[in-house]
Amino acid sequence: MNRVSLNMRLAQDADSTAEIYAILFEINHPSLEAPIRLSTDNTERITSDPYVLGTRSNWRGANPATEPFLWVVASTLLPSDLQDAPANGTLILENLDDRIVKVVRSFTDLATINMAVVLADTPDFIEHETTNMKIMSHDINAGEVTLSFSREEIELEYFPAGRTSRNFFPGLHL
Repeated sequence: MNRVSLNMRLAQDADSTAEIYAILFEINHPSLEAPIRLSTDNTERITSDPYVLGTRSNWRGANPATEPFLWVVASTLLPSDLQDAPANGTLILENLDDRIVKVVRSFTDLATINMAVVLADTPDFIEHETTNMKIMSHDINAGEVTLSFSREEIELEYFPAGRTSRNFFPGLHL
């Protein structure tokens, strides 16, 4: 179960509310100079020329003044928090700029994506966070870029890690 703030709980339970949910994304890869920071909310104007909107948050050590989360037209399927369900999701970006396609196609190994759900009024308070997900695949067409991400499968973890022998577990052999 996720712990959420009272403001978020009140917004969820209300018939109508002025609260706006925003999802912050941080994409990391060794070939990038700096992480790519994206937001689904156009909270404030970042620059006038070119006209850029975004969200200022200090999530994951970002400097709100110099490292804002840039607004993108996006939709997402969030990872499930169910115990037996795989933690995979999908990020769908509207293909508004050809630079998005160039960046996505430049990766030859897996990039890492981190996500946080916040309220637009309180972007520094994280309501839900999913970190260290790997971008597994992408699908690009004329209208949108679809990024599928997932965690490393638990089934692929190595086991047993060690042998149950006298040297490693002396208390088992009395």
